[in-house]
Amino acid sequence: MSSRRSRSRQSGASRITDDQIIDLVSKLQQLIPELRGRRPDKVSASKVLQETCNYIRSLHREVDGLSDRLSQLLASTDTDSDQAAIIRSLLM
Repeated sequence: MSSRRSRSRQSGASRITDDQIIDLVSKLQQLIPELRGRRPDKVSASKVLQETCNYIRSLHREVDGLSDRLSQLLASTDTDSDQAAIIRSLLM
């Protein structure tokens, strides 16, 4: 028996059903701003997954930008200033 078949049989008990996939894609669609208002039956699963990837990429870019801004702000403030203390307290 090939390793592919043995893996398939071993994972058979944890297989996800088509209904579960549909439910998960629908839930994912509700999390994506670009797709949130659309009817689930009008958006393909591949479109939901594609938009999800795009959204995650945009969130990564936003986090990177905010991290850069925070680093610049921390570098430009006096480490003993009230402003630096506030920023540190917010990060904790």
